[in-house]
Amino acid sequence: MVYDYYASGAEDQWTLQENRNAFSRILFRPRILIDVSKIDMTTTVLGFKISMPIMLAPTAMQKMAHPEGEYATARAASAAGTIMTLSSWATSSVEEVASTGPGIRFFQLYVYRDRNVVAQLVRRAERAGFKAIALTVDTPRLGRRESDIKNRFTLPPFLTLKNFEGLDLGKMDKADDSGLASYVAGQIDRTLSWKDVKWLQTITSLPILVKGVLTAEDARIAVQAGAAGIIVSNHGARQLDYVPATIMALEEVVKAAQGRIPVFLDGGVRRGTDVFKALALGASGIFIGRPVVFSLAAEGEAGVRKVLSMLREEFELTMALSGCRSLKEITRQHIMTDWDSPRALPAPRL
Repeated sequence: MVYDYYASGAEDQWTLQENRNAFSRILFRPRILIDVSKIDMTTTVLGFKISMPIMLAPTAMQKMAHPEGEYATARAASAAGTIMTLSSWATSSVEEVASTGPGIRFFQLYVYRDRNVVAQLVRRAERAGFKAIALTVDTPRLGRRESDIKNRFTLPPFLTLKNFEGLDLGKMDKADDSGLASYVAGQIDRTLSWKDVKWLQTITSLPILVKGVLTAEDARIAVQAGAAGIIVSNHGARQLDYVPATIMALEEVVKAAQGRIPVFLDGGVRRGTDVFKALALGASGIFIGRPVVFSLAAEGEAGVRKVLSMLREEFELTMALSGCRSLKEITRQHIMTDWDSPRALPAPRL
């Protein structure tokens, strides 16, 4: 039940496969004979300096994967010098995660029907030292995840959604289909709209990242609404099936944002080469989700550390072999895509 919850996507799972497959349609145009003896992967995200443009996406209920759950993930992210995003539906609270020690952490927010719950949660995240809110905007209803329906997915009895424990919203009832889908139907606000992004800005001074944008139209509105950044995401292909892979939607969103706010990507990143491709298409950084929960299940904190170091080393090697010494040297000219016309590339100098 737990493996299926982490691994599956919505309905036919076409987008789930496409999130991966789309990366393989982007090829490199490496530049040679450049001194790559020193490679700098550092970057800043919302003013916070991190060791690499690889961050941790919010993934729910991590204690289903490993007894240490979000504690282990937080320590691994901090050791790697990067940002962890804690899920609203974590099995550890914002205070517990903060207690693991220093680290730059963002808080992913679902907007509940009861806005007092939301305001309280945001205040707790602020007090616990979280630095930004990642507002998930693609889930007015939960996608149809058929393995969860088949398994009658519910949170194991010894776990709770820790952030909601005191509010009597921490437990998920058993259901004839997916217990999570029933929970969402009962608790999450379907009326959520752009005016609520404005409302959120009135209750917190934290920067707000809008997570779940796939189109230029919504990117433009996000900029106008005062978002601090955009995360191009299809929710790990778990919401609407047959939306494009995030790497395919990225360039459209980047162009619409016109450099006014940073654009990030999650979905399908499994290698350092994928990170480079996203940056070449204009992303300021990427987030990984499933690699975190799978490595956490395998080896706890050490597993998550290993995934982060593998991605880091692969990305550094990709940079070196492409002739890029810093993130700003990674450009659109370093890749070619199957939608490039020959004219999109610079004319050769004879």
